[in-house]
Amino acid sequence: MGSQFHAISFTSLILASSLVLISLYVSYHQQLKVEKDIIISSLRATVQLIIMGYVLNYLFSYESPIFTVIILLVMLFNASYNAAKRGNGIPNAFPISCVAIGVGATVTLTILVASGILSFTPYQMIPIGGMVISGAMVAIGLCYRQLLANFENRREEVEIKLALGATIQQSSLSILRDVVKTGMQPNLDSAKTLGIVSLPGMMTGLILAGMDPIEAVKYQIMVTFMSISTTSLASFISTYLGYRGFFNRKMQLVRHIGKAS
Repeated sequence: MGSQFHAISFTSLILASSLVLISLYVSYHQQLKVEKDIIISSLRATVQLIIMGYVLNYLFSYESPIFTVIILLVMLFNASYNAAKRGNGIPNAFPISCVAIGVGATVTLTILVASGILSFTPYQMIPIGGMVISGAMVAIGLCYRQLLANFENRREEVEIKLALGATIQQSSLSILRDVVKTGMQPNLDSAKTLGIVSLPGMMTGLILAGMDPIEAVKYQIMVTFMSISTTSLASFISTYLGYRGFFNRKMQLVRHIGKAS
């Protein structure tokens, strides 16, 4: 099968960027007031991707496990920082995010390397690692938001269980299960509709680049499984480490999260 890949001209890219105007129009017409965020996000994405493109071009030609690990750690740090912002008010959100993303990504990537699907080279580990870490970041952000909302809306339920002698984990168990499920749900829903509602970007990209469709499907199956695995681990770890910040040393539910005594 011949390659259908062709270079995108600068003019074509400029024309494609006009698609952002659709988002701007929707925001303006609906008075969402996110026009500034759309513009900043688009510019940042462009600049960051251009820089990363040159960096990856260098790293892919420089076979160094040390550099590969450094890049993955930089991704981990930034992902943890962004996830922690979604949990503003949850004590130790940043280190919790680091642990959750780190464990989730390490377990998943280790299995993929051990199975022979991936080799520990920059060309494979950086893009796949980025996908894994990014997915964990999004899942943790959802978990933090759900934690904050649930402990606010179901405060009386938790306090009643505590008053009846339940431990903090027993009093929070239904909340924790709901939160972990929230973090996992987007990937599970996406997996259910793959090939029916949507054609995944990675598989489509590989096919457009000339890869045999069956081989492209194998790669997409790998990506789907690794996404489910990582988000499950990251959601579980971040939830069960994060919920303890809602209680003080006396095992009481605190009124103001982040100010436990």
